[in-house]
Amino acid sequence: MKAAVLNAFGSPLAIETIPEPRLGTGEVIVDVAASRVLAYANEVLSGERKYLLELPIVPGPGAIGRIRATGPDATRLRPGDWVYCDPTVRSRDNALSPDIALQGLTGGSEGGLRLQRYFHDGAWAEQMRLPTENAVPIGDIAEQDAGRWCALGTLLVPYGGFLAANLQAGEIALVNGATGSFGSAAVAVALGMGAQCVVATGRNEQALTALTRRFGARVRTVPMRGHEADDRARILQAAPGPIDCVLDILPPEANALQVRTAILAVRPYGRVVLMGGVGMQGGAGLELPYPWMMRNCITLRGQWMYPPHAATLMAGLIRSGLVDLDHFEVTPFGLDRANEAVAHAAANAGPFKMTVIEPR
Repeated sequence: MKAAVLNAFGSPLAIETIPEPRLGTGEVIVDVAASRVLAYANEVLSGERKYLLELPIVPGPGAIGRIRATGPDATRLRPGDWVYCDPTVRSRDNALSPDIALQGLTGGSEGGLRLQRYFHDGAWAEQMRLPTENAVPIGDIAEQDAGRWCALGTLLVPYGGFLAANLQAGEIALVNGATGSFGSAAVAVALGMGAQCVVATGRNEQALTALTRRFGARVRTVPMRGHEADDRARILQAAPGPIDCVLDILPPEANALQVRTAILAVRPYGRVVLMGGVGMQGGAGLELPYPWMMRNCITLRGQWMYPPHAATLMAGLIRSGLVDLDHFEVTPFGLDRANEAVAHAAANAGPFKMTVIEPR
């Protein structure tokens, strides 16, 4: 089969013919229809992000495709079923603290690297092998819609954050860092989950205005100007009531002050979930007042990715129309143009923009 292979960090992807994956127990093989290209894929492939990857490897985290074959322990999946190929692969020998690898992207940890050595290759190929539980049925779709359904990979990240925050219909949510691809998706997800209002913060005022134009009065935007007390006052003024939960999804280049500004806006007994990249490039740590957290019974939680059932629930939100894939602008590339796709994704990042590779 044909695949895009990374043989060395910093080298272009090589389009090669490699052996088809071999099926084992507890696994499925999927014919890949479309796979998204992350905006920072170029940084991963160059080695700049220093992700745990053992080369050579077929990159590509997540895909939409159709079941080609299942192992003997699969009871529901059938050849031809449309599925989301969830890249979040978990070890099966520790239910409480599983190691996690993102198939086709990073081992994440030394334990995750051991997973990657087996579930090694990602989705930038005509076929891929993955754990049975990672092939999530999404129902029948038109083949030309496969690229748009790749938005699952973007939507699921903030959805995992809101599940961790236990966001309830009718509550007020704050998305801190709402102008990037994951942050803007977080706004769509919170509204789809029934939030009364989403307060969206960010430094890009043009992108904030676009969110209000796209979603209407349920979104209240607050440009962040870097003055903690003033920014927080404007957040509280914009919210129609006490803020029930905060989802921080700021990128690595943001600083801890921006995080603190939003966290301290949450109501007593409120919940805060951290999902961003703040601190990954160094800088000051997150300093929060102990007495305030204790006396106000604040729940603070870190969340990486999402629980196993999230993809099934998100597919349901999409099917019901509560989350609309038509928001996403999709630019497709064939497998032979994988390097162009990586460059395009980097140059055209932003809210509701998606670059995909369609191997077939």
